[in-house]
Amino acid sequence: MMTLIIVLNSNVFSGLAKRFNEGGPFFMSLILLCLIVSLGFIIFGFLNLKTDIKKSKKMISLASDTSLLGHVFGFLGSTIGLITAFDTLEAVGDISSGMMAAGLKISFLTIVFGCITFILSRIGIIILKGLHETK
Repeated sequence: MMTLIIVLNSNVFSGLAKRFNEGGPFFMSLILLCLIVSLGFIIFGFLNLKTDIKKSKKMISLASDTSLLGHVFGFLGSTIGLITAFDTLEAVGDISSGMMAAGLKISFLTIVFGCITFILSRIGIIILKGLHETK
């Protein structure tokens, strides 16, 4: 049973790593960095909740800003990817619909990762704001 769980987890992580590389390591890394920093601000906000409310609110603001930045990086990466794909299409001329679909899939990976970053951070921010209002 334990072997099955380990094999399943390694497949999940290898699939995520494959999607990460397909989306373009530069923009995906920027979005990942925004996610990590945003979650760090949320954690610091929770830790300062009882001791320093003002600092906790500052962490909420910073988490909000970094999550939005990750979201914008996702759209920017996708837009640049689409421009590059259309430049290639213009240079080559006629391509198959399968190649076009693959290019579109890759261009949307940064948007999806940016949205996930934004949503996860927003959930933490909402919970933290809810804890502020009950005090």
